[in-house]
Amino acid sequence: MASGHTDLAFQARGLGTIGGDFRPHSPDRRQSAKLRVLAPFTAQPLRLPPPPALSQLVTEIVSIPDITLPAVDAALQGGVVSIGNFDGVHLGHAGLLGQTRQLADRLGGPAIACLFDPHPIAILRPELAPKRLTSVEERARRMTKLGIDFLVVCQTSPDLLNLSAERFFDALVRDHLKCRGVVEGENFCFGKDRRGDVDLLRTLCRDQGIEFRVAQMESADGAMISSTRIRDLLAAGNVRDAAAMMATPHLICGVVAQGDRRGRTLGFPTANLEQIDVVIPTGGVYAGFATVAAARHPAAIHIGESPTFQSGDPTKVEVHLIGFSGDLYGQTISVELVDRVRGVVRFDSVAAIADQLRKDIQSAQQLLEPS
Repeated sequence: MASGHTDLAFQARGLGTIGGDFRPHSPDRRQSAKLRVLAPFTAQPLRLPPPPALSQLVTEIVSIPDITLPAVDAALQGGVVSIGNFDGVHLGHAGLLGQTRQLADRLGGPAIACLFDPHPIAILRPELAPKRLTSVEERARRMTKLGIDFLVVCQTSPDLLNLSAERFFDALVRDHLKCRGVVEGENFCFGKDRRGDVDLLRTLCRDQGIEFRVAQMESADGAMISSTRIRDLLAAGNVRDAAAMMATPHLICGVVAQGDRRGRTLGFPTANLEQIDVVIPTGGVYAGFATVAAARHPAAIHIGESPTFQSGDPTKVEVHLIGFSGDLYGQTISVELVDRVRGVVRFDSVAAIADQLRKDIQSAQQLLEPS
């Protein structure tokens, strides 16, 4: 039985109504993420095509190793920036970045999102660092459909984190980007010990003749949409509500490795995924889509241990591509998690497992059918 969910329907600024049906878009292999090679990021095929009005735009990733060192790149200058983590690029981020695009259009410059990698918490309090929802490359792909020209990635270091709010502003906003506008959320903090807030930012922008705008925060069910809230939903197995807040299913990517081949002996071969570097939802069986070698297949996904065989671990991911036959070892698979079918269950026999797997695949196919 699929997990229950609250009907989330939001109006993201400039994006139309989102909620209800979360059918993923088909990959557009004509597009690919651009990368200004100043740091070792790897561009991958774009998964979500932009709307027609933005069909020529692909968000370009630009890395700044040290914002205190001078650098000249005219393409990045004279526009509007929004600074944040943007993990998941959820509806709250969409509203913020939508206003960034609007202000950039009015002022006549590029729309820029800026983040820090790794997350500052990973350096300040590594034991508290959350698992990320999306890779930097995936964030850039999702920003493409929001009209963002550049995703600037500042490499996080102790020296960067020790900059005062004023020094940080001067180095990045004034000197590097020469911004004409800044858009931030009302809870934005910056500089050493997060001492800078929107009031200080407003003052700094005013002194430099930079237009400053505070974006209204997006909410659902009376609470602010946040990356933390989405992680909590995934930890509960509620991938559907998580998808509602991101306007796209949670995506996990991994390389197919040798498993115990138990699924094959049961008549339901699975691809065992490793090298996953994003949040993995709680254990259970999920319905979704798996993309491999540019082909997209409906899939039933098992996450977690196999209590019947007393094997596995809570983060093990096995994917059964429905209707697929072939060798997948060594290939990279991208999996979109659409809904949860059931939790992890212990069975009394191998025959009972096989019978349940047949039911799981049928349930997954029903959940994935167009409504």
